[in-house]
Amino acid sequence: MRRFLANTCRLGIKELWSLWRDPTMLVLIAYVFTVGVYTAATAMPETLHNAPIAIVDEDRSPLSQRIASALYPPQFAPPHLIDWPQMDPGMDQGLYTFVMVIPRHFQRDLLAGRSPQIQLNVDATRMSQAFVGSGYVQQIVMGEVGEFAQRHRASAAAPVDLALRARFNPALEPSWFGSLVQVINYIAMLSIILTGAALIREREHGTVEHLLVMPVTPAQIMLAKVWSMGAVVLLAAWVSIALVVRGLLHVPVAGSLPLFFAGAALCLFATTSMGIFMATVARNMPQFGMLMMLTIMPLQMLSGGSTPRESMPGPVQDLMLAAPTTHFVQLGQAILFRGAGLDVVWPQFAALLLIGAVLFALSLRRFRRTIAQMA
Repeated sequence: MRRFLANTCRLGIKELWSLWRDPTMLVLIAYVFTVGVYTAATAMPETLHNAPIAIVDEDRSPLSQRIASALYPPQFAPPHLIDWPQMDPGMDQGLYTFVMVIPRHFQRDLLAGRSPQIQLNVDATRMSQAFVGSGYVQQIVMGEVGEFAQRHRASAAAPVDLALRARFNPALEPSWFGSLVQVINYIAMLSIILTGAALIREREHGTVEHLLVMPVTPAQIMLAKVWSMGAVVLLAAWVSIALVVRGLLHVPVAGSLPLFFAGAALCLFATTSMGIFMATVARNMPQFGMLMMLTIMPLQMLSGGSTPRESMPGPVQDLMLAAPTTHFVQLGQAILFRGAGLDVVWPQFAALLLIGAVLFALSLRRFRRTIAQMA
């Protein structure tokens, strides 16, 4: 056993030296856990920010000017006053996401009780801004028109008083959610990339044949790649949370970081095994990249990090229970967002341990078969 562990340790150190001599992988690791996390947290697409809007004001009344002045940053850019001939070319060129047309005699017809209409043209190719912004514009216009018609600024008394209390993120700051979810996604993604690329790199350089003549077993080779690449990802994730998430973005972490990284280690045990399995299937790096696209995208989109699992079809929810990222996202959100302890997330820990053991056994079997064919 002592020799087994010593050989595994030495092989893992060899993997770390190989990674150190690969500047492309080092740049990738540094980028995703710094710039990637920061940009994903500060550029959440579902928020409306400086949306370009133009107004065709044919009424030129106090009410139309009041509506135009209500559209202000940060949701909207300062409105552009344009004429009818400028509307279609402006939208065709993508200059405006929204163009509001206020008809002539709009204020007079409103005061006369004729229910005039305002036309809102939306560039629906900008999906997130179009969907969210249309609701914003409707709410702003109806509020200004209602206050103008009542001739005083007052809100109607609701029959029920709704007390809203946002837990875990009282200010509803999107960067709090985006940064931590992105760290979770990158942990799974990089672990697959690093282990798979390490095995394919050895095959392309011919160093696998060197390992075959050494007194090492396939299990030792696999375990060396698992612990070395897992340690690199854990270190990069810790630096990202300390410097980017807490330092630059000032995101509070509610739970225990050691508990989170313990869960991350179990997830890495499963995902690194998955990366080795994919590397034994692919013949070269381009094929491995194609397999990565087919694997990473479903794992990230259907694991519950971007979209709640409850909104997915039942068969998809059941199928994704076999994915390690599903349980890692659940325990990561519970620990980092809600401050959960081991008594809450132990089912996810057990599931990750089981999935990792199964994936490691399958990958080891496939790896032994691949080495036997090479020999």
